[in-house]
Amino acid sequence: QVQLVESGGGLVQAGGSLRLSCAASGRSLSSYDMGWFRQAPGQEREFVAAIRWSGSTTYYADSVKGRFTGSRDNAKNTVYLQMNSLKPEDTAVYYCAAAPVGRVVVIEANYNDWGQGTQVTVSS
Repeated sequence: QVQLVESGGGLVQAGGSLRLSCAASGRSLSSYDMGWFRQAPGQEREFVAAIRWSGSTTYYADSVKGRFTGSRDNAKNTVYLQMNSLKPEDTAVYYCAAAPVGRVVVIEANYNDWGQGTQVTVSS
């Protein structure tokens, strides 16, 4: 089991940027594919982005493609989500999650370990 702690959320104006971090402890993140999900009030949690264990492959939801960039530093046991050109509809609690290597990363049920989430609010 790996413990995950997100940080970097906050309030930003539309068009602004934030960088989320997800720091892991307990096990090396190099053993996991990592995902980012978000949940807006009254909505289901949805896939945002994912990055394979090596960092060589990334995946994005259509709604964030071209604006969000996932990265990781396995030496620091940390993954990141750079969010640019933020829109009010990006407002949500953002979660990072860890999945065993090789699973389908867009499926929430494939992730075993989750952080507590960090709030992102984008004002218009």
